Amino acid sequence: MSPPPLCRLALAPLALVVLLSTGCAVGPDYQRPESASSAQFKQAAGWKIANPADSQLPTAWWQLYNDVELNQLIGRLNISNQNLAAAQAQYLQARALVSKSRAGFYPTLGSNAGVKRTGQGGGSSTLSTADGINVSGANAANISKSYDLNLNAAWELDVWGKLRRSLESSDASYQASAADLAAMRLSLQSQLTQSYLQLRVLDEQTRLLEATVVAYARSLKVTENQYQAGIVPKSDVSQARTQLYSTQAQTIDLQWQRAQHENAIAVLVGVAPSELKIAVQPQLPKIPAIPPALPSQLLERRPDIASAERKMIAANAEIGVAQAAWYPDLSLVASGGYNSSSYADWISVPNRVWSIGPQLALTLFDGGARSAQVDSAAAGYQQTVAQYRQTVLDSFREVDDALVQLQVLEQEATVQQDAVNAAREALQLVTNQHQAGTIDYNSVVSVQTSTLSNERSALSILGNRLTASVQLIAALGGGWQASQLLEQQDQQALQP
Repeated sequence: MSPPPLCRLALAPLALVVLLSTGCAVGPDYQRPESASSAQFKQAAGWKIANPADSQLPTAWWQLYNDVELNQLIGRLNISNQNLAAAQAQYLQARALVSKSRAGFYPTLGSNAGVKRTGQGGGSSTLSTADGINVSGANAANISKSYDLNLNAAWELDVWGKLRRSLESSDASYQASAADLAAMRLSLQSQLTQSYLQLRVLDEQTRLLEATVVAYARSLKVTENQYQAGIVPKSDVSQARTQLYSTQAQTIDLQWQRAQHENAIAVLVGVAPSELKIAVQPQLPKIPAIPPALPSQLLERRPDIASAERKMIAANAEIGVAQAAWYPDLSLVASGGYNSSSYADWISVPNRVWSIGPQLALTLFDGGARSAQVDSAAAGYQQTVAQYRQTVLDSFREVDDALVQLQVLEQEATVQQDAVNAAREALQLVTNQHQAGTIDYNSVVSVQTSTLSNERSALSILGNRLTASVQLIAALGGGWQASQLLEQQDQQALQP
């Protein structure tokens, strides 16, 4: 038994859809462009910071510092930071645009219902309508009323791949937004960790100065007793007081520096500075073991590089979208419903109407707009290629900068510790000599000042090394992997 005529008409376009769905999309397929490459980092040969068993940074890289309070602050940042919330909203917008692009592969369905009265001129008689309205003059000769109820469907067939390229662009932009979100999160985590570590270094500086103030106060007391006994001149007392007060001033100066870091951390975790108080801890975090990496690994480990590449993919797909405008759009259009001049028998078989068939739409002349759009899309792609290559170069530079900084600071710390040890030894010697009466107090003050300066310099170098370690971790991608770009439930194929 053969299908009825209406079914045959409907099956023909469906067969055409199956045939056209195997067509290819216009425009170039994406290929990763060549960029600067390197077998190893320039400073990697001398990198001896760490050789851990694990060759990859952990995702929660801040835990390398073994500080419980730092871990808690990072957790608060991940939840409450407002810049991160804005990036999250942008990411959700990009995800919604992917759904919008995917919806273009499916038919659109709509309906309408209405009633209208029409008239046509002729004659000058008077006509009473069924609604009791008297119409006279030219319109009285022919007045009619119609009732319409229709269901319409339209399906654009992706013959030239315009919809596929559009979805490819939206999906790549979505992934770029996810990478931007990861890059923003890594940057904020790095800022918080650096501020926290510098705060801890300031706490250590404060402990050093407070202990020194106690020692200087004791020396002042001894010197005053010696002066009263006529052993030393009054200038020794003045020297001791000057040294004590100067050190106390340095201790006070550290308070506002610590407050600045504490306030910065408060903003990063999304609270007012008055709502955050970070207590002093008895010891400093240690410099962590940082796994080495190769330059090529940065292409998969840095979210900013992943974002730059996804933007290239999106720009490349836009070339295909622009080129598809040169070809006709093919749609399958169908409608059905009821049309009647009387409300009483409006919904009845004799008043049923329907239509179905393909529809082609092609712009014949646009004054060069399509050519300009293709040229614009191609230029936009070249721009993203240049930005991608620059991002890769910058990533290599940032890693090498952090590597050489850590190497130099490690060497500097060794020499500085030798200076501290020598200063402490010299201080012990001059203190003994002063007590024996062989040298004056000025010599003691000079060595004490030098010792304190060297001890503070050693702490400053340690703080710089901690900061450089954070910068290196961030430059290496912070344990992020391109495979983590999207959550599992968000990963979808490009094709619907």
